[in-house]
Amino acid sequence: MTTLWAGQALAGTGWARDVRVTLDAAGRIAAVEEGAPRAADHVVDILLPAPANAHSHAFQRAMAGLTERRGPNPRDTFWTWRELMFRFLDRLTPEDVEAIAAFVQMEMLEAGYATNVEFHYLHHRPGGRPYDDLAEMAGRIAAAAARTGIGLTLLPVHYQFGGCDRRPLGPGQIRFGTDRDGFARLHAASAAALKALPEDCRIGVAPHSLRAVAPEAIADLVALAPDGPVHMHLAEQVAEVEEVRAALGARPVEWVLDHVGPDRRFTFIHCTQMEPAETGGLARSGAVAGLCPITESSLGDGIFDGVRWLDAGGRIAVGSDSNIRIALSEELRTLEYSQRLRDRSRAALATPEMSTGRRLFEAAALGGALAAGRETGAIAPGFLADLVALDGSHVDLQGRGGDALLDTWIFAGDDRMVREVWSAGRHLVRAGRHVAREGILAGYRRAMKVLGDAM
Repeated sequence: MTTLWAGQALAGTGWARDVRVTLDAAGRIAAVEEGAPRAADHVVDILLPAPANAHSHAFQRAMAGLTERRGPNPRDTFWTWRELMFRFLDRLTPEDVEAIAAFVQMEMLEAGYATNVEFHYLHHRPGGRPYDDLAEMAGRIAAAAARTGIGLTLLPVHYQFGGCDRRPLGPGQIRFGTDRDGFARLHAASAAALKALPEDCRIGVAPHSLRAVAPEAIADLVALAPDGPVHMHLAEQVAEVEEVRAALGARPVEWVLDHVGPDRRFTFIHCTQMEPAETGGLARSGAVAGLCPITESSLGDGIFDGVRWLDAGGRIAVGSDSNIRIALSEELRTLEYSQRLRDRSRAALATPEMSTGRRLFEAAALGGALAAGRETGAIAPGFLADLVALDGSHVDLQGRGGDALLDTWIFAGDDRMVREVWSAGRHLVRAGRHVAREGILAGYRRAMKVLGDAM
């Protein structure tokens, strides 16, 4: 047994003071006691449930800062960015991917996330030929998680076509490509690659999008992971919506609601191009909206209708997607600020009962648990001990309590306030730094030097 004591904690029933949390040997919360004496193995100021990072493409972290120039096109868009991404990934080796993934996972933990939900589609060699081990690249993500200790939900991605017309995959994309039978074999091999990890790791499945997957294949793909989460990109770009409507006779969200029957197992990523009726319908389905506000801002995706979604009872999770910035507090801040800019309002996502920061954080913690297929999201007995402690001595947190702590962290502070992080009871961030930071950083530096010399 390990014990933590917190001066303030956001427990399952709300804010509490003088809280002792007991963790069992399996990394779960065994007991939560309020009004406890200040005695424990670890004493912290502010204890919160640590959310999952619900959407990541780890390898894209190495591209950060390389796509901010305009090419020959008069208008740079998501689609021109995507072409640059395809060219970049042709340089990546399995060793590079492992080093990059470990660095990404370390940054996630230091930002306050306890879990990496990896939307993993970089499967094959440059040119598209599979590795001798179909799960070579999935194994590299797992090896990174073994090193960092982060909770891992791996989502092998099926990516078959270059568009709704079922055109072949182009250069770069070809490294993602799988047919239905090949994907089933790859998924099984990926599940086997996770067996060396702790029992809290999970595997799900990810039909990439309605553009890249035959609609009639979705049910079979979902059946590959009967107990795992299902993720799909949905309604991110105007051109995507138009292409799907032309091919399937309905907008993407309309088609999914009519043909897939989504529920709480499903997480739909981005959803920045929804009409009001679609927003309400998808929210009521129980599915999670996987939001990546920093990346959505970077790529000019559009603004998710968070006010309407949450008011309809919708669930949200947040992720770092392209990983140009891995910052939990900033993702939540960017989500709220996008609503304010669109509606010319303030405290757009607050309620009479909860401040903006409290509502955002709790929603991301609970929705992230569903997106990860992980028993977490609250400080309560039986849940995995995914926990983050903030530094109560930080000057901006002086004299703050309750919801004001979250509001200050998200809107006036940053992730330097994060002091300690546990993932399923593994104490991985201490005094703001990952326990294996130097070795992980050195490996990332070596990979970046090789990649830089090759560009």
